[in-house]
Amino acid sequence: MQLKVFRNDIIDGLQKSSGIIPAKTGAAFLRTIWLEATGDVLRILSTDSSLEFTGQYAAKVTEEGLCGVQGKSFFELVRKLPPGEIGLTLDAESGNLLIKQGSRRYKLPVSDRNWFQNFSPFPEEGAVTWSGDFLQELIDRVVYCISDEDTMEAMACMVLKPADEAKVEVCGLNGHQFSLVGFLNDDIHAMLPADGILIQKKYVAELKRWLSADEIELAISQKRLFFRTQEKDAENEAIAPKIETFSLPLSYYQYPDYNTFVSKLATDGVSTLTINRDELMDALERVAIFNTDNNRCAYFLFDGPTELSLRSQGQEAGEATETLECAFTGSLDKVAFPTKDLLDILGHFHSPKVSLAMTGAEGPCGITGEEDGDCLVIIMPMKIVEETYYSEEDIA
Repeated sequence: MQLKVFRNDIIDGLQKSSGIIPAKTGAAFLRTIWLEATGDVLRILSTDSSLEFTGQYAAKVTEEGLCGVQGKSFFELVRKLPPGEIGLTLDAESGNLLIKQGSRRYKLPVSDRNWFQNFSPFPEEGAVTWSGDFLQELIDRVVYCISDEDTMEAMACMVLKPADEAKVEVCGLNGHQFSLVGFLNDDIHAMLPADGILIQKKYVAELKRWLSADEIELAISQKRLFFRTQEKDAENEAIAPKIETFSLPLSYYQYPDYNTFVSKLATDGVSTLTINRDELMDALERVAIFNTDNNRCAYFLFDGPTELSLRSQGQEAGEATETLECAFTGSLDKVAFPTKDLLDILGHFHSPKVSLAMTGAEGPCGITGEEDGDCLVIIMPMKIVEETYYSEEDIA
């Protein structure tokens, strides 16, 4: 194998490929980045046995071939080189990859060729074009509501599921929080199986790091989900395009029927609170100072159709009470929410005002915003335990 390639053409691909391989643990073949010279391109490949990355970059190939090198070391070396052309030559006699740039010379040992296993090819049939930045936004909207515990099976996954007509729903659930975002896309709707697809949270995090604002191609095989980007040289069409493919395994757990608790938000007896989001968040941040390990709640007391009282108290922390303007309808007297969880949820909304649909003191509460599209987050209130550590006279 012998070729020349420009450092700046491959550095992003090396960063992405090295990012998914283990640093020091795991089998040696999983710590390998594979370099394949073929035609007029250099292909960079890496895997952690689940995720797979393949990048194709323009190169001047003198001799085709394949070799593997220790991924982290190769990336760090190229990262610290200045911009310019790099020569890569596989020396069969010494078993080293020779790296040359100007007067600089380096040698890296190569991995056993038998370690290489073919990567899953991108399924060309049925692939659709999508917006990378839109997918990033969808992930941001739901990933914080997904369980971090792999043992939770489906609850540790993000789901994309076709709904009525051309609507697609993206969901995240961890048992006490649920996020649902809907959007219209005929192509994505048509390609998804009826039960949808599930992606484990740990893979969603890697996907988000790989995504950019560029357009992506999306494809699904029986076991894997594929994403591909392609970038052509605007000045010279003869130069091979830069192509990067990222794929991950799909999960096949049975996802809970979330319509059972979403539908409760439309039943009789639901109380509704509409309030300024920034004002509520500011008040919650102050009230959170008075939370303790034993009392992590912010109590919402509804004093009338236009007034909300927020309260927090702890035996060692003291007590806080704030009053906010709002619009309230319903018969609910009070409800308690975990303060930090509610702050996290409100931070993912953009609307100046948010609405909370509360089904009861211990029933699901749905949060929406007028300028947040088809986005719904459900949070479960905490059981109210009446405890008084400080009286109003003490505070005065």
